[in-house]
Amino acid sequence: MSGVGLVAAAVILSGCGEEPVIQAKSTKADTAAKAQKAQAAKLAAAAKVKANELGQVPVLMFHRVIEKPATTDDRTPSQFRSDLERLVRDGYVPVTAAEFVTGKIDIPAGKHPVVLTFDDSSPSQLTLDEMGQVKPDTAIAILQDVAAKNPGFRPVATFYVTRDMFGKIGREEQAQTLQWLKANNFDIGNHTRDHLNLRGRPREQVMEQIGSIAQEVGSLAGVKPVTIALPYGNQPSTKEWAARGKFHDTTYKHSGVFLAGYTPSPSPFSKSFEPLGIPRIRAMDKKGDCAQFCSTAWLDWLKSNPDMRYTSDGDVSTVAYPKFKDPFLRTSYKTWSLAY
Repeated sequence: MSGVGLVAAAVILSGCGEEPVIQAKSTKADTAAKAQKAQAAKLAAAAKVKANELGQVPVLMFHRVIEKPATTDDRTPSQFRSDLERLVRDGYVPVTAAEFVTGKIDIPAGKHPVVLTFDDSSPSQLTLDEMGQVKPDTAIAILQDVAAKNPGFRPVATFYVTRDMFGKIGREEQAQTLQWLKANNFDIGNHTRDHLNLRGRPREQVMEQIGSIAQEVGSLAGVKPVTIALPYGNQPSTKEWAARGKFHDTTYKHSGVFLAGYTPSPSPFSKSFEPLGIPRIRAMDKKGDCAQFCSTAWLDWLKSNPDMRYTSDGDVSTVAYPKFKDPFLRTSYKTWSLAY
Protein backbone atom coordinates (compact mmCIF):
# COMPACT_ATOMS: atom_id res chain seq x y z
CA MET A 1 0.00 0.00 0.00
CA SER A 2 1.31 3.44 -0.91
CA GLY A 3 2.05 6.11 1.68
CA VAL A 4 -1.08 7.97 0.67
CA GLY A 5 -3.09 4.76 1.11
CA LEU A 6 -1.62 4.22 4.58
CA VAL A 7 -2.62 7.71 5.64
CA ALA A 8 -6.13 7.21 4.26
CA ALA A 9 -6.45 3.89 6.05
CA ALA A 10 -5.36 5.53 9.29
CA VAL A 11 -7.99 8.21 8.86
CA ILE A 12 -10.66 5.60 8.11
CA LEU A 13 -9.65 3.50 11.11
CA SER A 14 -9.73 6.59 13.24
CA GLY A 15 -13.23 7.37 12.01
CA CYS A 16 -14.28 3.76 12.61
CA GLY A 17 -13.54 3.68 16.31
CA GLU A 18 -9.97 4.43 17.34
CA GLU A 19 -10.35 8.13 18.18
CA PRO A 20 -13.79 7.84 19.88
CA VAL A 21 -12.36 5.25 22.25
CA ILE A 22 -9.66 7.70 23.31
CA GLN A 23 -12.27 10.44 23.65
CA ALA A 24 -14.55 8.17 25.69
CA LYS A 25 -11.74 7.43 28.12
CA SER A 26 -11.00 11.12 28.38
CA THR A 27 -14.68 11.98 28.89
CA LYS A 28 -15.01 9.34 31.61
CA ALA A 29 -11.99 10.72 33.43
CA ASP A 30 -13.29 14.27 33.08
CA THR A 31 -16.70 13.24 34.46
CA ALA A 32 -15.08 11.54 37.45
CA ALA A 33 -12.93 14.60 38.10
CA LYS A 34 -15.94 16.90 37.89
CA ALA A 35 -17.92 14.67 40.27
CA GLN A 36 -15.01 14.63 42.72
CA LYS A 37 -14.73 18.41 42.52
CA ALA A 38 -18.49 18.83 43.04
CA GLN A 39 -18.39 16.50 46.06
CA ALA A 40 -15.48 18.46 47.54
CA ALA A 41 -17.44 21.68 47.05
CA LYS A 42 -20.48 20.18 48.83
CA LEU A 43 -18.34 19.03 51.73
CA ALA A 44 -16.71 22.48 52.02
CA ALA A 45 -20.10 24.22 51.90
CA ALA A 46 -21.53 21.90 54.57
CA ALA A 47 -18.52 22.45 56.81
CA LYS A 48 -18.74 26.22 56.35
CA VAL A 49 -22.28 26.39 57.79
CA LYS A 50 -21.54 23.64 60.35
CA ALA A 51 -24.33 21.53 58.92
CA ASN A 52 -25.70 18.90 61.28
CA GLU A 53 -28.69 17.13 59.79
CA LEU A 54 -28.58 14.53 62.53
CA GLY A 55 -29.35 17.23 65.10
CA GLN A 56 -32.54 17.77 67.10
CA VAL A 57 -35.65 19.52 65.78
CA PRO A 58 -38.26 21.38 67.87
CA VAL A 59 -41.80 20.25 67.08
CA LEU A 60 -43.98 22.89 68.73
CA MET A 61 -47.50 22.08 69.90
CA PHE A 62 -50.11 24.84 69.84
CA HIS A 63 -53.83 24.80 70.57
CA ARG A 64 -56.03 27.90 70.64
CA VAL A 65 -54.83 31.42 69.89
CA ILE A 66 -57.27 33.63 71.81
CA GLU A 67 -57.23 37.00 73.54
CA LYS A 68 -58.20 35.60 76.95
CA PRO A 69 -56.51 32.22 77.56
CA ALA A 70 -58.62 29.75 79.50
CA THR A 71 -55.94 27.07 79.88
CA THR A 72 -52.16 26.92 79.93
CA ASP A 73 -52.26 25.51 76.39
CA ASP A 74 -53.78 28.71 74.98
CA ARG A 75 -51.67 31.54 73.56
CA THR A 76 -52.77 35.12 73.02
CA PRO A 77 -52.31 36.59 69.53
CA SER A 78 -49.44 38.73 70.82
CA GLN A 79 -47.78 35.76 72.50
CA PHE A 80 -48.08 33.69 69.34
CA ARG A 81 -46.61 36.51 67.26
CA SER A 82 -43.71 36.73 69.73
CA ASP A 83 -43.22 32.96 69.47
CA LEU A 84 -42.86 33.24 65.70
CA GLU A 85 -40.63 36.31 65.82
CA ARG A 86 -38.31 34.48 68.20
CA LEU A 87 -38.07 31.61 65.70
CA VAL A 88 -37.18 34.11 62.95
CA ARG A 89 -34.40 35.63 65.07
CA ASP A 90 -32.97 32.21 65.89
CA GLY A 91 -32.76 31.17 62.25
CA TYR A 92 -35.62 28.67 62.11
CA VAL A 93 -37.67 27.90 59.01
CA PRO A 94 -41.01 26.05 59.34
CA VAL A 95 -41.56 22.69 57.64
CA THR A 96 -44.72 20.61 57.82
CA ALA A 97 -45.01 17.44 59.85
CA ALA A 98 -45.38 15.49 56.59
CA GLU A 99 -42.18 17.01 55.19
CA PHE A 100 -40.37 16.32 58.44
CA VAL A 101 -41.20 12.63 58.81
CA THR A 102 -40.50 11.90 55.13
CA GLY A 103 -37.14 13.67 55.18
CA LYS A 104 -38.12 16.43 52.73
CA ILE A 105 -36.53 19.22 54.78
CA ASP A 106 -35.83 21.74 52.03
CA ILE A 107 -34.56 24.86 53.78
CA PRO A 108 -31.57 27.18 53.16
CA ALA A 109 -28.05 26.34 54.28
CA GLY A 110 -27.33 27.32 57.87
CA LYS A 111 -31.03 27.40 58.83
CA HIS A 112 -32.84 25.14 61.29
CA PRO A 113 -36.20 23.39 60.75
CA VAL A 114 -39.10 23.85 63.14
CA VAL A 115 -42.44 22.04 62.93
CA LEU A 116 -45.49 24.10 63.91
CA THR A 117 -48.42 21.86 64.89
CA PHE A 118 -51.93 22.88 65.93
CA ASP A 119 -54.29 20.48 67.70
CA ASP A 120 -58.10 20.30 67.81
CA SER A 121 -58.96 22.32 64.64
CA SER A 122 -60.08 25.41 66.56
CA PRO A 123 -61.73 28.44 64.85
CA SER A 124 -58.99 30.54 66.48
CA GLN A 125 -56.51 28.82 64.19
CA LEU A 126 -58.40 29.43 60.96
CA THR A 127 -61.66 31.20 60.21
CA LEU A 128 -62.59 32.49 56.76
CA ASP A 129 -64.86 35.51 56.25
CA GLU A 130 -67.68 35.79 53.71
CA MET A 131 -65.14 36.56 50.97
CA GLY A 132 -62.99 33.54 51.79
CA GLN A 133 -60.27 35.67 53.41
CA VAL A 134 -58.53 34.68 56.65
CA LYS A 135 -59.81 36.62 59.63
CA PRO A 136 -57.26 38.78 61.51
CA ASP A 137 -55.65 37.52 64.73
CA THR A 138 -56.23 33.87 63.87
CA ALA A 139 -53.10 31.72 64.00
CA ILE A 140 -52.79 31.51 60.22
CA ALA A 141 -53.30 35.26 59.76
CA ILE A 142 -50.49 35.97 62.23
CA LEU A 143 -48.22 33.34 60.68
CA GLN A 144 -48.75 34.76 57.20
CA ASP A 145 -48.09 38.30 58.44
CA VAL A 146 -44.83 37.34 60.15
CA ALA A 147 -43.74 35.42 57.04
CA ALA A 148 -44.54 38.38 54.77
CA LYS A 149 -42.33 40.62 56.92
CA ASN A 150 -39.52 38.06 57.05
CA PRO A 151 -38.81 36.59 53.58
CA GLY A 152 -37.62 33.00 53.83
CA PHE A 153 -39.76 32.21 56.86
CA ARG A 154 -42.20 29.76 55.30
CA PRO A 155 -45.88 30.21 56.26
CA VAL A 156 -46.56 26.48 56.68
CA ALA A 157 -47.87 24.41 59.57
CA THR A 158 -49.74 21.19 60.30
CA PHE A 159 -53.32 21.19 61.59
CA TYR A 160 -54.53 18.10 63.41
CA VAL A 161 -58.28 17.95 62.89
CA THR A 162 -61.16 16.34 64.74
CA ARG A 163 -64.82 16.27 63.70
CA ASP A 164 -65.20 19.86 65.00
CA MET A 165 -63.46 21.05 61.81
CA PHE A 166 -62.65 24.61 62.88
CA GLY A 167 -66.12 25.12 64.33
CA LYS A 168 -67.90 24.37 61.03
CA ILE A 169 -70.94 22.07 61.09
CA GLY A 170 -72.10 22.01 57.46
CA ARG A 171 -70.11 19.85 55.05
CA GLU A 172 -69.84 22.66 52.51
CA GLU A 173 -68.14 24.96 55.03
CA GLN A 174 -65.97 22.14 56.31
CA ALA A 175 -64.88 21.35 52.76
CA GLN A 176 -64.20 25.03 52.03
CA THR A 177 -61.95 25.32 55.10
CA LEU A 178 -59.99 22.11 54.48
CA GLN A 179 -59.59 22.87 50.79
CA TRP A 180 -58.31 26.35 51.65
CA LEU A 181 -55.63 24.73 53.83
CA LYS A 182 -54.69 22.36 51.03
CA ALA A 183 -54.58 25.12 48.40
CA ASN A 184 -52.34 27.27 50.59
CA ASN A 185 -49.77 24.52 51.27
CA PHE A 186 -50.83 23.77 54.84
CA ASP A 187 -50.65 20.20 56.07
CA ILE A 188 -53.74 18.37 57.38
CA GLY A 189 -53.17 15.67 59.98
CA ASN A 190 -55.32 13.19 61.89
CA HIS A 191 -56.31 13.87 65.52
CA THR A 192 -59.07 11.20 65.80
CA ARG A 193 -62.77 11.85 65.37
CA ASP A 194 -63.76 12.51 68.98
CA HIS A 195 -60.43 13.36 70.63
CA LEU A 196 -60.62 10.22 72.78
CA ASN A 197 -57.78 8.93 74.92
CA LEU A 198 -56.80 5.80 72.97
CA ARG A 199 -54.91 4.17 75.82
CA GLY A 200 -56.46 0.81 76.73
CA ARG A 201 -59.18 0.95 74.08
CA PRO A 202 -59.88 -2.08 71.87
CA ARG A 203 -58.40 -2.29 68.39
CA GLU A 204 -61.74 -1.79 66.63
CA GLN A 205 -62.48 1.44 68.51
CA VAL A 206 -58.98 2.81 67.91
CA MET A 207 -59.31 2.19 64.18
CA GLU A 208 -62.81 3.65 64.11
CA GLN A 209 -61.63 6.86 65.79
CA ILE A 210 -58.68 7.25 63.43
CA GLY A 211 -60.18 5.83 60.25
CA SER A 212 -63.46 7.76 60.41
CA ILE A 213 -61.77 11.18 60.51
CA ALA A 214 -59.36 10.05 57.78
CA GLN A 215 -62.41 9.15 55.72
CA GLU A 216 -63.94 12.61 56.32
CA VAL A 217 -60.75 14.47 55.42
CA GLY A 218 -60.41 12.40 52.26
CA SER A 219 -64.02 13.00 51.28
CA LEU A 220 -63.98 16.75 51.98
CA ALA A 221 -60.54 17.70 50.71
CA GLY A 222 -59.09 14.75 48.81
CA VAL A 223 -56.26 14.49 51.34
CA LYS A 224 -54.77 11.43 53.03
CA PRO A 225 -53.15 12.54 56.30
CA VAL A 226 -49.47 11.59 56.42
CA THR A 227 -49.22 11.96 60.21
CA ILE A 228 -51.35 11.67 63.33
CA ALA A 229 -51.14 13.50 66.68
CA LEU A 230 -52.49 11.33 69.47
CA PRO A 231 -54.97 12.99 71.87
CA TYR A 232 -53.25 13.64 75.21
CA GLY A 233 -50.15 12.07 73.68
CA ASN A 234 -51.34 8.62 74.73
CA GLN A 235 -50.56 5.63 72.52
CA PRO A 236 -52.91 2.67 72.12
CA SER A 237 -51.85 -0.62 73.69
CA THR A 238 -50.37 -1.66 70.35
CA LYS A 239 -48.47 1.30 68.90
CA GLU A 240 -48.88 0.19 65.29
CA TRP A 241 -52.67 0.67 65.47
CA ALA A 242 -52.11 4.44 65.36
CA ALA A 243 -49.94 4.16 62.26
CA ARG A 244 -51.82 1.61 60.17
CA GLY A 245 -55.37 0.37 60.08
CA LYS A 246 -58.71 0.23 58.32
CA PHE A 247 -62.22 1.51 58.99
CA HIS A 248 -64.92 0.36 56.57
CA ASP A 249 -63.42 1.01 53.12
CA THR A 250 -60.87 3.57 54.33
CA THR A 251 -57.30 2.44 54.92
CA TYR A 252 -54.99 4.79 56.79
CA LYS A 253 -51.20 4.69 56.85
CA HIS A 254 -49.28 7.31 58.82
CA SER A 255 -45.55 7.87 58.35
CA GLY A 256 -45.32 9.59 61.74
CA VAL A 257 -47.16 9.41 65.06
CA PHE A 258 -46.77 12.49 67.27
CA LEU A 259 -47.00 12.51 71.05
CA ALA A 260 -47.13 15.38 73.52
CA GLY A 261 -43.74 14.95 75.15
CA TYR A 262 -41.24 17.34 76.62
CA THR A 263 -38.22 17.23 74.32
CA PRO A 264 -37.16 18.19 70.81
CA SER A 265 -37.39 15.38 68.28
CA PRO A 266 -34.43 13.47 66.91
CA SER A 267 -33.74 14.07 63.23
CA PRO A 268 -35.67 11.76 60.89
CA PHE A 269 -32.26 10.67 59.58
CA SER A 270 -31.03 9.61 63.01
CA LYS A 271 -31.11 6.11 64.46
CA SER A 272 -32.79 7.68 67.51
CA PHE A 273 -35.85 8.68 65.47
CA GLU A 274 -38.93 6.66 66.40
CA PRO A 275 -41.71 7.30 63.86
CA LEU A 276 -44.33 5.68 66.12
CA GLY A 277 -43.57 8.06 69.00
CA ILE A 278 -42.31 11.49 67.95
CA PRO A 279 -42.10 13.98 70.86
CA ARG A 280 -43.47 17.50 70.73
CA ILE A 281 -42.92 20.55 72.91
CA ARG A 282 -45.72 22.59 74.49
CA ALA A 283 -45.61 26.23 73.42
CA MET A 284 -45.25 28.00 76.76
CA ASP A 285 -43.05 30.40 78.67
CA LYS A 286 -40.66 29.50 81.49
CA LYS A 287 -43.11 28.94 84.32
CA GLY A 288 -43.53 26.00 86.70
CA ASP A 289 -42.72 22.74 84.94
CA CYS A 290 -42.18 24.76 81.78
CA ALA A 291 -39.08 26.31 83.29
CA GLN A 292 -37.35 23.25 81.81
CA PHE A 293 -39.71 21.41 79.52
CA CYS A 294 -41.61 23.83 77.25
CA SER A 295 -40.82 25.80 74.12
CA THR A 296 -39.02 28.85 75.53
CA ALA A 297 -36.74 26.69 77.69
CA TRP A 298 -35.91 24.25 74.90
CA LEU A 299 -35.29 26.98 72.32
CA ASP A 300 -32.92 28.62 74.81
CA TRP A 301 -31.15 25.28 75.28
CA LEU A 302 -30.80 24.63 71.55
CA LYS A 303 -29.42 28.13 71.05
CA SER A 304 -26.86 27.53 73.79
CA ASN A 305 -25.97 24.10 72.36
CA PRO A 306 -25.81 24.69 68.60
CA ASP A 307 -23.94 21.41 68.01
CA MET A 308 -27.06 19.56 69.18
CA ARG A 309 -29.43 21.40 66.83
CA TYR A 310 -30.35 20.40 63.28
CA THR A 311 -28.59 22.74 60.85
CA SER A 312 -29.23 22.38 57.12
CA ASP A 313 -26.62 22.22 54.36
CA GLY A 314 -29.20 23.60 51.93
CA ASP A 315 -29.31 20.46 49.77
CA VAL A 316 -32.42 18.33 50.21
CA SER A 317 -30.76 15.39 48.43
CA THR A 318 -28.03 14.93 51.06
CA VAL A 319 -27.75 14.36 54.80
CA ALA A 320 -24.79 16.41 55.97
CA TYR A 321 -23.07 16.06 59.36
CA PRO A 322 -19.61 15.95 61.00
CA LYS A 323 -17.83 12.64 60.36
CA PHE A 324 -17.77 11.62 64.01
CA LYS A 325 -21.58 11.40 63.96
CA ASP A 326 -21.56 8.73 61.25
CA PRO A 327 -22.55 5.89 63.65
CA PHE A 328 -25.83 7.72 64.35
CA LEU A 329 -27.05 7.80 60.72
CA ARG A 330 -30.00 5.54 59.93
CA THR A 331 -28.92 2.81 57.52
CA SER A 332 -31.72 3.63 55.08
CA TYR A 333 -30.15 7.05 54.47
CA LYS A 334 -26.58 5.80 53.88
CA THR A 335 -26.65 6.76 50.20
CA TRP A 336 -27.61 10.33 51.20
CA SER A 337 -24.63 10.70 53.50
CA LEU A 338 -22.41 13.79 53.27
CA ALA A 339 -19.98 13.43 56.17
CA TYR A 340 -17.36 16.17 56.34
